[in-house]
Amino acid sequence: MSKRSITCPEYQERLNTAATLVDTVKTQIRQGAIKKKNFVWLELTGCSGNIISLLDGSNPDFKYLISQMTYFIFNNSLSASEGQNAMEQLFGVLGSDFIFAVEGAVATKNNGLYNIIGRLNGKAVTALDAVQILGAEASYVIAIGACATHGGVSAARPNPAECVGVQSVLNRKVIKLTGCPCHPDWFMGTLAHILLYGEPELDSRDRPLLFYSTLIHDRCPRRSYFDQGIFAEKLGDKTCMFKLGCRGPVTRTDCPIRQWNEYVNWPVEDDTPCIGCAQFGFPDAMEPFISYNTTRNSTREVNDDQENRD
Repeated sequence: MSKRSITCPEYQERLNTAATLVDTVKTQIRQGAIKKKNFVWLELTGCSGNIISLLDGSNPDFKYLISQMTYFIFNNSLSASEGQNAMEQLFGVLGSDFIFAVEGAVATKNNGLYNIIGRLNGKAVTALDAVQILGAEASYVIAIGACATHGGVSAARPNPAECVGVQSVLNRKVIKLTGCPCHPDWFMGTLAHILLYGEPELDSRDRPLLFYSTLIHDRCPRRSYFDQGIFAEKLGDKTCMFKLGCRGPVTRTDCPIRQWNEYVNWPVEDDTPCIGCAQFGFPDAMEPFISYNTTRNSTREVNDDQENRD
């Protein structure tokens, strides 16, 4: 883990949540207390940003996931097999105890023909087919990222492929890890909890409370400016960006504590308002991402008032 100066015990404990869980899995697997399970990560309609984010994880890294934590059966981008062999590898997991992770939205138009992931015995396999077949038998289903949890960017207007989240095509519990992309720790911690204790405690929208229990706004280092009514008027100002459209007050993740890129930075720290990528309804419901209207009106009103007084 990157070295950071964290003095608050609560922050340190939250930051170590995923690593502690994963280390416990490692110990218990080594001692034979628990066994590794088969694991499938399927990419559907999206940008593959979540698997890239996972590859950027560092505490632990992706190598640990595939070598010591699970039997990593399949991923569209990383599997060495292709064609018929790849589809046999994917569906060969049926009948075993496996965990099914899905990244990307499910294209439903024309029975899913807008996203064909391969051919099995000469027949096209749609993403819709794969999710419904594998999702029905998996011990756990985890939707990873905005597109899988609720449609995300793939389902944004005008949504020509009629994309939906995984939950919309499955009649079962789906654990949802929102975010665009999902932080590596959010996934690794959730998977480790499943291996150790089963389903983690979820909120009313099936997000693990381990990582989605607090508002960004409540842990934001610029919160004191908000409380004092001191707001940024343009990008680059170091005060609260609420009036530029920051969605920190409505977005539940631990980004201010955990941060990104090996715990180095996050949007607000780099003078960018939170755009609410971990909110259900992102991106359409979060637009516009940046707005100057409120500040401009306020500035204009102040200037007009000054001119009238002069």
